[in-house]
Amino acid sequence: MSSLSSLIDTLRASPGFTHKRDIDAVVSALAKPPVSDASAIALGDDCAAIPDGEGHLLFAAEGFVNGFVAAEPWFAGWCGVMVNVSDVAAMGGRPLAVVDALWSNGAADAQPILDGLRAAAAAYGVPVVGGHSNTRNDRAQLAVAILGRAGKRLLTSHDARPGDRLMAAIDLRGRYHEPNPFFDAATAAPADRLRGDLALLPGLAEDGLCRAAKDISMAGLVGTALMLLECSGVGGTIDLRAIPRPAGVPLDRWLLSFPSFGFLLSVAPEDCATVAARFQARGLGCAVIGQVKDATALTLTDGVESLPVWNFADSPLIGCGPRRMVAA
Repeated sequence: MSSLSSLIDTLRASPGFTHKRDIDAVVSALAKPPVSDASAIALGDDCAAIPDGEGHLLFAAEGFVNGFVAAEPWFAGWCGVMVNVSDVAAMGGRPLAVVDALWSNGAADAQPILDGLRAAAAAYGVPVVGGHSNTRNDRAQLAVAILGRAGKRLLTSHDARPGDRLMAAIDLRGRYHEPNPFFDAATAAPADRLRGDLALLPGLAEDGLCRAAKDISMAGLVGTALMLLECSGVGGTIDLRAIPRPAGVPLDRWLLSFPSFGFLLSVAPEDCATVAARFQARGLGCAVIGQVKDATALTLTDGVESLPVWNFADSPLIGCGPRRMVAA
């Protein structure tokens, strides 16, 4: 077996991929009957986008695996804010406020989670305005929801076009929470840097420099690219050699990492230099890593060979996008 085919097998078998695959059943249930409001944004985006005449309200929520909350309670609280502000930014929006739902086995069990939540809210400048709590549960459980706002120009998961370039923008100034795949470039960063970096995304949307975007999630860079391409009904290629990567981190680990600041963008070729310059000016890694194609598969290349990692004609990943809807 070649090294590339072995890498692809590892990606397909990873928890990040398999958990995203579970979304398909949920989408199938929610899509029946189909949404009748023609103005609604299709399923598959990082946030629900609600047109309000002057732009869009953005609404998202994240729940956390119990084992993670138990092992890293402070960081779980921090992530409750961090992952939500990333979802808002990925759609070209700015965060307004968050609410939390926290259950715990006593007040002491809840305290480090609340401390992390409060620290991230202060760092990102997003107030916690309410929520729900229960300190009489048998374990700690956490979910956090966010409200944001975007203008009339959204970055969605549904607008990547054949001929666009796939770009990756990632903050490489971090460290791993060993032995986990979380690459943390946020908790020790200055607050003004965190806020300014996230503001790049709505700036790209407002200036018309990006068509589609998605923040890199637990599925890693390749899994996130698959979700973006599936929603847009296209395929593409990724050159593994072009991906921004921290020094000393093996490729197989990096492709399954969840960076605290990481986005995939679909950008017209003539805008790539401008987009890259904006991220690089803030010390962020940014590069063209591939291309969007009129195809049904995502192909990876390592410079020696090229192999498909997933073909939507054979099976959906998350069940969103025009190919699934036509088949239904």
